[in-house]
Amino acid sequence: MSKKDVIGLGALNCDHLYAVERIARGGEEVGVIDIKKKAPGGSAANTIVALARLGAEVGFVGILGTDREGDLILDEFRKEGVETRIRREEGYTGAVTGFVDAEGERALYIYPGVNEQLCLEEIDIEYVNTARFLHISAFVNEAQLDMQREVAKQVKSELSFSPGMLCYKYVLEDLIEIIEQSKIIFLSCSELVSLVNETDYEEGSKILLNIGADIVCVTLGRHGCYVINNTGRAYTIAPHQNQNHNQNHNQTGVVDTTGAGDAFAAGFLYGLLHERGIDECGKLGNRVASFCIQEYGARKGLPFRDDLV
Repeated sequence: MSKKDVIGLGALNCDHLYAVERIARGGEEVGVIDIKKKAPGGSAANTIVALARLGAEVGFVGILGTDREGDLILDEFRKEGVETRIRREEGYTGAVTGFVDAEGERALYIYPGVNEQLCLEEIDIEYVNTARFLHISAFVNEAQLDMQREVAKQVKSELSFSPGMLCYKYVLEDLIEIIEQSKIIFLSCSELVSLVNETDYEEGSKILLNIGADIVCVTLGRHGCYVINNTGRAYTIAPHQNQNHNQNHNQTGVVDTTGAGDAFAAGFLYGLLHERGIDECGKLGNRVASFCIQEYGARKGLPFRDDLV
C-alpha cells in the first residue's frame, strides 16, 4: 500500500441544501428562494476532498448505502482522486437537509442512514497507518463513538479530530480518550464553549491541551481563528479577505458557511504537511475556508493548489 498524507474516517452524507429567506422558528412558514443540487458531504470527507484538491495524497474509510446517493458519493471521491476503503451496505446512505439564509447561516437536519452500522472490525487499521494523519469527525451514536475511541488507541498515525456535533451531545469526559490521543483538535468557538463549559476560548483551549492534545484550533467565524500548541505558543489570526465576490454574494462576501470548518481543517493540515508553523497553518486554514463560503455547499467553492499561489 502506498503511503498517504491524510486518511479520513467519519460519517458519509448526501447534502440537500435550500436557500431560504431566513431560518424558521417553530410554527412559522418561510419561503424557499432556491433548491440546490444535492451533493456529497460529511465533515471528515469534506476535509479529505479539500486536501485532495490541494495536492495531498489522501484516502477515506467509511460506509455507504446501496442507493443512488451512495453511488454519487463514491463517484465524487473517484473524480477528486480520493482512494477509498468504503463498504456498501443494504439501506439508505446518510443524508443532511440544510437551510441557508441570506447571511450564510444555516440549520441542518441529519439522517444517519447506514453510517450507524460501521464498526471497528471493518476499519482497516493497517491501511489507516499508512497515513501521517488520521482525520476523524463525528458519527451520530454512541456505538460509533466507542469505535472511534478504539481506533484512536490503536492507530500509529497522528490523530486529527473534529468533534463537531459531539460537543453538544456529550460531556467532556466522554471524549477524553480521543482528545488525549489527538495531535490536533478543530472546533468552532460555540463547540468549545459547549464541550468545556468555559466561555473564554483561550482558557477553554488550555483545558484540551492539559488533557493531552498537542494543538487546538478554534474557528471564530468573521473574526478568523485562534490556534495554540502545547508549548504555549498562541495566535489570533484575522480572516482572509477575498478580493473578488460575485453578484450573488451579500455585503460580507459570505454565501453559505456549510463546511467552512472542514475547509479550515484542510488548510491547516496542508500547512502541517509542509512543515509550516501553527501561525502559517492558521492563515492557510482561513484562506481555504474563505473560498468555501463563497459558494453554496461544503465543496463547490473549495480551492485547488494553484488558487493559493
